[in-house]
Amino acid sequence: MRSLLILAAAALAFAGPALAGQPVTLKADTVDNDGMVTLGDIFDGAGAAGRVPVAAKPGAGVVLDAAAVQAIARRSGLDWANAEGVRKIVVRGGVATAEASSAHGNVDVLTYARNLAAGEIVQPADLIWGKAAAAPADTPSDPDAVIGMAAKRALRAGSSVSARDVGAAQVIKAGEIITVLYEADGISLALQGKAMAAGGVGETISVQNTASKKLIQALVTGPGQAVVGPAADGMKTLRSTRYAVR
Repeated sequence: MRSLLILAAAALAFAGPALAGQPVTLKADTVDNDGMVTLGDIFDGAGAAGRVPVAAKPGAGVVLDAAAVQAIARRSGLDWANAEGVRKIVVRGGVATAEASSAHGNVDVLTYARNLAAGEIVQPADLIWGKAAAAPADTPSDPDAVIGMAAKRALRAGSSVSARDVGAAQVIKAGEIITVLYEADGISLALQGKAMAAGGVGETISVQNTASKKLIQALVTGPGQAVVGPAADGMKTLRSTRYAVR
């Protein structure tokens, strides 16, 4: 978060009149209009300490580390208890943004704890809850929806998690010879096929039967493995039900 510029020295210089331990609360809408985020932009009840600068905001918004903000507030004589355990504070910029976000408030959203390169697998430690004026429409409410998935593109620390950011980790490569299983009513058959596309677990890909050259649709179950028939249908139904419940 290159835009995060904690101005500790300036905070001490402007702290002056604030009362020691003066309690403050996080604003529902954290909005800045002049390019310099202050304690007054972030907290209700900041009083004279509201002039203390916290970060420069060169872009449309900035993501602040809650612990760093809390430390600046404390040095300025303010007491933010942070009982909600907020880790990130998203400050939006401009009057238009303030009007747009006022209907939503500061909501909890999943954010990335670090930069992720395309193809990296999302781990539990890569996700943290943060605050934003509004969440993307496809933001998952359950971290399990993205943990274990692969980043489709480079992802930046502090940005809100979006379902379109990730996809199933590819365990089959295009052109790879794989084993396709069919199981039903005690019958088990296996054939060798050529994967016509790359695929991740739970994805359906086209496979060419190496003997008949016919194309079939198979559900990827693991490295070099896929299934067809009732087993594949059952896995698709289970997966759809799992995500519908979330």
